Amino acid sequence: MSLAIELEVKHNVLCIRLSGELDHHTAEDLRNQVTETIENKKINHIVLNLEKLSFMDSSGLGVILGRYKQIKNNGGEMVVCSISPAVKRLFDMSGLFKIIRLESDEDYALQTLGVA
Repeated sequence: MSLAIELEVKHNVLCIRLSGELDHHTAEDLRNQVTETIENKKINHIVLNLEKLSFMDSSGLGVILGRYKQIKNNGGEMVVCSISPAVKRLFDMSGLFKIIRLESDEDYALQTLGVA
């Protein structure tokens, strides 16, 4: 299975919706697309919607952590929403929830960032 990446910019927020599997085969493509969008569109925040992500490995965690650092250096915030139990467990074990906020759904995550 591959990874489907949907990127949408709402004001200064990049909404990333992932479907499928985020692993060492697909991580580089995600890294490149997100980095390019952040650099070209004046992005301050990221909302990462993982509702349809069925699998993620350490490569995926690395990409997410790298984009978190990139957005944090711009004074922004990353919010994760709609996460599956399996992927949530990986976030818990890695400690990512200590630095990345979890919200129930994308609309609420956008509201907390001031974008309705």
